[in-house]
Amino acid sequence: MKFLSGRLVRILFVAAVLSAPACGTKVSRVDVKEQKDLSGRWNDTDSRLVSEEVIKDVMSAAWLERFQPKKPGGVPTVIVGTIRNRSSEHINTQTFSKDLERAWVNSGRVDVVASKDERKEIRDERTDQQYGFTAQNQADHAEKGADYMLQGVINSITDQAEGERVVFYQINLELINLSTNQKVWIGEKKIKKYIERSKAKF
Repeated sequence: MKFLSGRLVRILFVAAVLSAPACGTKVSRVDVKEQKDLSGRWNDTDSRLVSEEVIKDVMSAAWLERFQPKKPGGVPTVIVGTIRNRSSEHINTQTFSKDLERAWVNSGRVDVVASKDERKEIRDERTDQQYGFTAQNQADHAEKGADYMLQGVINSITDQAEGERVVFYQINLELINLSTNQKVWIGEKKIKKYIERSKAKF
């Protein structure tokens, strides 16, 4: 009788464990503009601050008005080049460079051409079309060239001692005339963070 009771208890215990809902993980959706800093490292809020500052600056700068189109009504064409990350952290620069491309294209005041990596995939598809591997929809394969290239760099300086840390980021972006090498716009965004931890070590 005791054996049966013990076995029954174990069966009930296993059944309870298997039927219990998963615990330890809770996920909720939050507004993308809500600031959530967990580790103190570069995050989506920093990327958004850079995007907002850069888009506002580059769209109101003089280079856009000074552009002299080859055809009446023409707009400048920009290609996004390399944005080097020389900071001490991993930073995905595409999060704000893609925001910048979107702002340019949607404004109708600036054209954007595909980047070097994007063009390779497009050319591969075009080659497949030429050899009949896929349906050919484009008769004219002339590619549009850019008037300007966007380049940039991210630097950071870290200072820390006994549970306190200060991180300074400086993002510099430049728009360069591809014909003359003239820098027609220089944008900058600085972000400074103070992170304090009472017990954990950095």
